[in-house]
Amino acid sequence: MLYHLLYPLAGEFGGFNVFRYITFRTAAATLTALFLSFLLGPRLITALARLRVGQPIREIGPDHHAKAGTPTMGGLLILLSLLVAVLLWSELDNRPVWIVLGLTVGYAILGFADDYRKVTQRRSDGVSGRVKLFWQFLLAFAVALAIYFRPGFSAELSVPFFKDFSPHLGILYVPFAALVIVSFSNAVNLTDGLDGLAIGPVMITAGTLLLLAYAAGNKTIAEYLAIAYVPGAGQLAIFCGALVGGGLGFLWFNTYPAQLFMGDVGSLALGGALGTIAVLVQQEILLGVVGGIFMLEMFSVMIQVASFKLTGTRVFLMAPIHHHYEKQGWAEQKIVVRFWIVSIILALVALSSLKLR
Repeated sequence: MLYHLLYPLAGEFGGFNVFRYITFRTAAATLTALFLSFLLGPRLITALARLRVGQPIREIGPDHHAKAGTPTMGGLLILLSLLVAVLLWSELDNRPVWIVLGLTVGYAILGFADDYRKVTQRRSDGVSGRVKLFWQFLLAFAVALAIYFRPGFSAELSVPFFKDFSPHLGILYVPFAALVIVSFSNAVNLTDGLDGLAIGPVMITAGTLLLLAYAAGNKTIAEYLAIAYVPGAGQLAIFCGALVGGGLGFLWFNTYPAQLFMGDVGSLALGGALGTIAVLVQQEILLGVVGGIFMLEMFSVMIQVASFKLTGTRVFLMAPIHHHYEKQGWAEQKIVVRFWIVSIILALVALSSLKLR
């Protein structure tokens, strides 16, 4: 919005020329989201506490958890600051930005419905898994189709560390992209189980995608790195920056001991947004590297369920895997910080792959 209002004035006042630069607007969006989340956080916590929007305890959770009643739906804080910052600093005629915003809002509504049922029924289960998956895939397929039919889109798959290996998926790209979006959304949701655990890797992944989006939207850089050039993708860096800023502000209130939980309204929406950005910049497989912590959490649940159904035994003491380490006696803060460290290492590996091929 500010780009459309102020950049045309650059001819009269040269200072407004700065609004043409994506780097400037990305930094501005990051700070805007950060300050908004700082400003709105205490008010949201007070409002949710007044409405008794407290977190139900999972009956199968670790015995030492005593967090019932802590306000949930804190993802609203991230989403509100994110949306305001993106609308203020993005070019509003950019199609990729609207695709990500649409998916994010759609998944946020689904997550809100899930959280609402949990807090009103005072139980840890909300919307049934089948219903959630149906709506997640429906929205993801709509997004995948919108991306597939973009003018100039190529359904080639970029494989990290392999420069000349880019299989063309054709129409199969649509279900593949939908699967990426849904899987990553649910992986982030499964990771959101300890104070600050999910938001750290979310910000690290968003920061990595910020660089990838900027590179993909710049033809010179894209050609130099031998990655897909995606016109308009640079604007997604603004979205990623706003997500980092909103996430930092949320972390202020979510760090141990948490005053506010993210809830499904945040985890489903943010995971879906990151998955969609990765699809838009055609770095779907690299997303699995950057978001390796989320993949580990998701696969730990899948392995646990499959093992129990097939053999009657459990591989982990409890799944997702962060609860396994809790059962082993690791302190919550130790698990969170170590998972963050691994996430940073994976981000560096992913960025290194752009040249190591």
